[in-house]
Amino acid sequence: MLRIERKFVDEMIAHSREAMPDECCGILAGAAGAVSKVYRMTNVEASPFRFSMDPMEIMKVDQEAGESGWELTVIYHSHTHSEAYPSDTDVRIAGGTNELWPDVRYILVSLMEPENPSVRLFTINQGDISEEPLQVV
Repeated sequence: MLRIERKFVDEMIAHSREAMPDECCGILAGAAGAVSKVYRMTNVEASPFRFSMDPMEIMKVDQEAGESGWELTVIYHSHTHSEAYPSDTDVRIAGGTNELWPDVRYILVSLMEPENPSVRLFTINQGDISEEPLQVV
């Protein structure tokens, strides 16, 4: 289970809305199963259908998080017109990401219903998708 403060969920939703019509992406970092910071990342794809993070930004975030004693625990991105569930593209991307971050989880923010965004947490391992509880405090 991932514990996350409401302000971080609100930040991911705001980022998702601001990036429209494209998908947004970012990283959550923290320690002991809790989120301490949301890092907004640049979607270098600038696409409503896929995302890719700038490798230089990832290196900076990894360094800053490490200096704070945090781990990079979650990758988040938005779905602009589909549900908060990993797409086939997301599963393919996760396959490469898992080699670098074997324990990373994924949050998807759906703006399919703009006034009622959906935020869900998943693990994706060798193509298998499992939803996990997300505790908003």
